[in-house]
Amino acid sequence: MGYLNDEEFITFEVKKVKENMILLHFNLKRELEPADLKNIKPPDPVKNKFSNNLVILSGRGPIWLYGFLIHFYHPVKALAVFDPRLDGAVVVESHSNDFKIGSIVKLEE
Repeated sequence: MGYLNDEEFITFEVKKVKENMILLHFNLKRELEPADLKNIKPPDPVKNKFSNNLVILSGRGPIWLYGFLIHFYHPVKALAVFDPRLDGAVVVESHSNDFKIGSIVKLEE
């Protein structure tokens, strides 16, 4: 499921990769500026019914965009950031015993 922001400078794609895992991939349509953060509207995990999942953030963007997204997705069961060098996602936040902070989650087995 894809989401396009009003300003059309960032898109989000939400994809279920496993039973309890959602991949949230973003694409930048242009280079971001810090002031753009106030116009970014990521897919809402509660309204879109994926807050009870591990959400994996993926995409090429500045570190402050990741900081914004990590804060935005705080309500989800657990949150991880994809790292292609590790061939998996590192759990950075968790409200569940199912996902431990610092563990690496593989997208495919």
